[in-house]
Amino acid sequence: MLHNTILLALRSIRRNLLRSFLTMLGIVIGVAAVITMVTLGNGATRAVHDQIASLGSNLLMVRPGQRQGPGGGGGGAPAFSEADADAIAAQLGGIRAVAAEARSGATVVAEGRNWNSTVTGATASWLDAANWTLAAGRPFDEAEQRAGAAVCALGATVARALFQGRDPLGERLRIKQFSCVVVALLAPKGQGAMGNDQDDIVLLPLHTLQRRLSGNRRVATLLVSMEEGSDSAALQARLTLLLRERRKLAAGEEDNFNVLDTRQLADTLSGTTRVMTTLLGAVAAVSLLVGGIGIMNIMLVSVTERTREIGLRLAIGALERDVLLQFLIEAMVLAALGGLSGVLLATLASALLAHAMQLPYLFNPGVNLLSFLFSAGIGMLFGYVPARRAARMDPIEALRHE
Repeated sequence: MLHNTILLALRSIRRNLLRSFLTMLGIVIGVAAVITMVTLGNGATRAVHDQIASLGSNLLMVRPGQRQGPGGGGGGAPAFSEADADAIAAQLGGIRAVAAEARSGATVVAEGRNWNSTVTGATASWLDAANWTLAAGRPFDEAEQRAGAAVCALGATVARALFQGRDPLGERLRIKQFSCVVVALLAPKGQGAMGNDQDDIVLLPLHTLQRRLSGNRRVATLLVSMEEGSDSAALQARLTLLLRERRKLAAGEEDNFNVLDTRQLADTLSGTTRVMTTLLGAVAAVSLLVGGIGIMNIMLVSVTERTREIGLRLAIGALERDVLLQFLIEAMVLAALGGLSGVLLATLASALLAHAMQLPYLFNPGVNLLSFLFSAGIGMLFGYVPARRAARMDPIEALRHE
């Protein structure tokens, strides 16, 4: 009996293909919109998390001023020194690497081409602390670090802009008034969490930058990389206490430095993108309800058109539940076919948009299955009223219908 009812429903859908397609279109668009929004949102969340992770594993970034960013109060706060980094490494446990870092913007010149870039001076442990690896060449040795030698390492963007595909190792690069020898190439990292190009960098030994560019021994940032499994909150508390002692802050004075935990930043930004994904998914789900209303409207029209057919079935012995089931299955098949088409459309659209937006494509079977089942449920919900109206028709009145 159920098999015959399904065949009748499919025959009715095939009889009016254009109308059936237009009826399904709302469900197709609704399902595709929900899945696409959620998939792109999940990809954005992963991208943000990966970009934050590229800053460093379990990294604490310590800077002068009471907070990060513009207006952070860092203008009057004293800078750090290389001795602060040495003290942190010597006196605090649970630390993998500590690096002192200073930065300066400068125009770099090589082979008649120039490029405005960020010049970073750092101590020997910077590569480890900041999660950088070398694509070619060698790190600065201890003698070069101590003497402030004229050596440098290039990020991928700078190397591409100045040397245009040629191997820059061993070549000379001019930065303002002095030139340095390229001894290493940094492995590409790509875009940073704040939209900056992390590969637009020239790396120098810290003493080289201090003596030849900045003219002072100030350190702008301390990078503290924690060991895996370290208690971030406890380590931050000990780090804060140590820096307060070294900066001679009284008990009632506020910290004139700030500590940023990249894991907390990743969790915050990922949480924000997840909320936005949920919101966009909820907005897109409204179109599913609109599609359900379309199904109910067309099914009511179909019931009216087929009044004599319904009356004939009831007159020759069909039960009310048989008629109810026929129209209910017809509505569910329309919605299910729309849901399946929406899943296929969303898979294609998500892959194309993720590639265009440079986001990772993360196929989520749970979201796809839930959207499909929800679309079928929409068909059952909105198809019940027309099906009930058909099942409760008076056969005699139905047969009289013109």
